[in-house]
Amino acid sequence: MPTEFKLPALAENVDKVTVTKIFVSVGDTIAKDQTILEIETDKAAAEVPSSVSGTVTEIRAKEGAVLRVGDIVLVVKEDGVAKAAAPAAIAPAKAEPAPKRAAAPAPVAKVAAPAEKPAAKVAVAPTPEEAEAEDGETEQGEGEEPRVIQRGGGVPVPASPSVRRLAREIGVDISQVPGSGSDGRVSLEDVKAHSRLVNTDVRGVTPRMAGGTMPLPDFTRWGDIERLAMNSVRRRTAENMASAWVTIPHVTQFDKVDITQIEQLRKQYGKRTEAAGAKLTVTAIIVKVLATALRKFPQFNSSIDLENNEIVQKKFYNIGVAVDTDRGLLVPVIHNVDQKTVVEIAIEMNELAERARQRKSKLEEMQGGTFTVSNLGGIGGTSFTPIINPPEVAILGISRAHVEPVYVDGQFVPRTMLPLSLSYDHRVIDGADAARFARFLVEALEQPFLLFLEA
Repeated sequence: MPTEFKLPALAENVDKVTVTKIFVSVGDTIAKDQTILEIETDKAAAEVPSSVSGTVTEIRAKEGAVLRVGDIVLVVKEDGVAKAAAPAAIAPAKAEPAPKRAAAPAPVAKVAAPAEKPAAKVAVAPTPEEAEAEDGETEQGEGEEPRVIQRGGGVPVPASPSVRRLAREIGVDISQVPGSGSDGRVSLEDVKAHSRLVNTDVRGVTPRMAGGTMPLPDFTRWGDIERLAMNSVRRRTAENMASAWVTIPHVTQFDKVDITQIEQLRKQYGKRTEAAGAKLTVTAIIVKVLATALRKFPQFNSSIDLENNEIVQKKFYNIGVAVDTDRGLLVPVIHNVDQKTVVEIAIEMNELAERARQRKSKLEEMQGGTFTVSNLGGIGGTSFTPIINPPEVAILGISRAHVEPVYVDGQFVPRTMLPLSLSYDHRVIDGADAARFARFLVEALEQPFLLFLEA
């Protein structure tokens, strides 16, 4: 029997990838754990090993194509050894494992169903019934198989009642949700992940609408044009930023910090840091200061859980630092900055940035961030309003430092001033808290001794 190799789940919240390279051809013999595919997500590149062995009879993936978790990559025919061993392995499997796989979802559905509040279900009974009638669903009794609705074109969508109920309640079209389970089965996590991309706000505005759905005019009437395909990074950035802008009430707090003293210290100890293998930058210093600031103001190191009406405060401090690459903006994460020195942060930040630019980032290096820093000072500008990187609730923008006259002790003196832009989620953070957070950063950078008092 031919064996299909399907794209496995590579990381949390990664449901689709772009194929950049295929290492095998039809007729090749492959072994388990052999690298057969190179893929690119919106954040990193990775190699995909095979979980099957045999002779490749068909390759369904193509370089440049977009695959979803569960899509068939290739088909192999088991070799002679595998065939000889197959009967012994398959004989008991027909009686035991196969039914287990089919029955596995049933207990989950049974457990999930009672978890729903009966009172709430009765209160909203008319709405689900109408929705089920529209979807072509039928009522399901206790112990029956989960109902299946149809995707466009008549393709069935396997999902339990609790999953479809959640989709209806948060306004998600389940037929548009890519399933990560066996045979494309849609789970609660799939619905939540899809909701983060296309969730509507209270006025019914979607990220797609925010990006503009007006048809484009025929630009060729006025001259030549060129159409460039959006790569996976640019496409996902567009989706995430549109979703963040529509669903998060952004407010930006602006301030300036006098870094004259820090610049002197940076130049004084720069060579020592370079000897350790890093360049001492203002960004590395700010990342270290942020560890103390986030501990003092935990609401900035949190996420909002609207489903449970809770604010999730993290007890770890992982700072993402935006990196400009030829594919677009990537945000590698420096984990546990509170446990690292400024020199260690500078070294790691440089290594992460280089790997991001060379397309060598690992998926785990792009995950787990609790706060983000975006520094445009190397390019220019006086200030900007950075967009929050969900599920975080704040982001710090850094612009170019300028020497300005500052009134000190009755006279104007030249000081190096660094503009800061702190964007925050107003659902979690109040304006007064944002002002205090920004002032703490300013005072800590201007008077480093304050860190010893607060740490």
